[in-house]
Amino acid sequence: MNKVSFAPSARFVRRLSLGAAISAVLMTAMTPAEAANTTLKLGMSVEPTGLDPTIAAPVAIGQVTWQNVFEGLVRIDQTSKVQPQLAKSWEVSPDGLTYTFKLQTGVKFHDGETFDAASAKFSLDRARSPDSVNPQKRFFASIASIDTPDAETLVLHLSAPTGSLIYWLGWPASVMVAPKTADDDKVTPIGTGPFKFVSWAKGDRVELARNADYWNKDAAAKLDKVTFRFIADPQAQAAALKSGDLDAFPEFAAPELMSSFDGDTRLVTRIGNTELKVVAGMNNAKKPFDDKRVRQALMMAIDRKTLIDGAWSGLGTPIGSHYTPNDPGYQDMTGALPYDVEKAKVLLAEAGYPNGFTFTIKSPQMAYAPRSAQVMQAMFAEIGVTMNIEPTEFPAKWVQDIMKDRNFDMTIVAHAEPLDIDIYARDPYYFNYKNPDFNALMKKVQETADPAAQNAIYAQAQKILAEDVPALYLFVMPKLGVWDRKLKGLWENEPIPSNVLSGVSWEE
Repeated sequence: MNKVSFAPSARFVRRLSLGAAISAVLMTAMTPAEAANTTLKLGMSVEPTGLDPTIAAPVAIGQVTWQNVFEGLVRIDQTSKVQPQLAKSWEVSPDGLTYTFKLQTGVKFHDGETFDAASAKFSLDRARSPDSVNPQKRFFASIASIDTPDAETLVLHLSAPTGSLIYWLGWPASVMVAPKTADDDKVTPIGTGPFKFVSWAKGDRVELARNADYWNKDAAAKLDKVTFRFIADPQAQAAALKSGDLDAFPEFAAPELMSSFDGDTRLVTRIGNTELKVVAGMNNAKKPFDDKRVRQALMMAIDRKTLIDGAWSGLGTPIGSHYTPNDPGYQDMTGALPYDVEKAKVLLAEAGYPNGFTFTIKSPQMAYAPRSAQVMQAMFAEIGVTMNIEPTEFPAKWVQDIMKDRNFDMTIVAHAEPLDIDIYARDPYYFNYKNPDFNALMKKVQETADPAAQNAIYAQAQKILAEDVPALYLFVMPKLGVWDRKLKGLWENEPIPSNVLSGVSWEE
């Protein structure tokens, strides 16, 4: 067989060398862009008070760390469904009193400590202990004891059936913490999640980095670095987005500025749904709010559509109970006490206040609160009621006055937790509301795990609250998102307060 040799000409070699050089230059030029596309600068209106969602209630804590740094036995996905996480499966005994979880193997906390049944038991024991400060301690109240037959098996023994337990275990307050480092999680969070904590410059930012050793390769982070920036002023939020200082603001705080992004070639806007129920809670143990007729009169003095227009640029859904249209078993109760000024005046007269009365609302500084209060103030004046507005710093002063001291007439706040209608059965809770019939329903809903039966009970509960009005039910805030159009994977809807970032990436 003849061999054919080929000797390239000098001209061809020169062309080849030039092409290789151009390719090298192009590859070098692309490197910074590729690096930039693995980082994310995300804005938030409220800075968290700490970084451990198992010891404090403000939702901003979970919005930084839940599903990023910390994980639970189960998780809640963006359709509000419960999915396995550190527990890969579970079984519930026929009597509803024993829950057996099979745990993932090969999972380590960010400091190298092993996650197993012992650390899961530690986390739940810590949450349910007598001295627990867990904001959702009631979730764990029915756990009588916990067994760990082996490193992969966790068994919960309950004192009573708890139909919502699996769902509750998906909340930020239920995440798994490492026994050796739990006490420091408030400032140096260590979890099992796809991101590791890097630093917290208070008043400015929190930085996270990709966990290269993350146990779940199918859900590993695509971003190398995430920076949460805390910017309270809406104008400054908008400016940071438009200048490129921020890539995303998943909960933009100024509905009136949403149209300012129209026509922007880099940014997109999204309006999604949330669980943020804006309610004006009254101190039901204090006159005149201890009289249901007074509470009903105040509810009937409010034109919810006008309030939403004035407070949130028309972006919101009216509600008549502590429940959102996203929740299972939702009933539209806005017609129970419709806007009717004359009827409101009659109710006030029947309650002994024909000439109205004067009270104070403590309004936290979040934009929706003072705006709503100002509209309500004008509406109450129509029925002879004078409402003074007292700005109240949130969270510290508000928590002290409202939640701890019960030193208030009325306040206004967005309750962010999903399916939290049971807060009206808590004793104590800031409404100071007591209704044995309502409490019985909340007990009954936990005695069944059947969704249809639970929905029927929740429907009855909504009707009681719409009639009793322990709080003035105003509207559900939408999720106003603004972000770079090349960003993919941010949640457009918010079934639970969060910024879940493991699925977020930049379009190539």
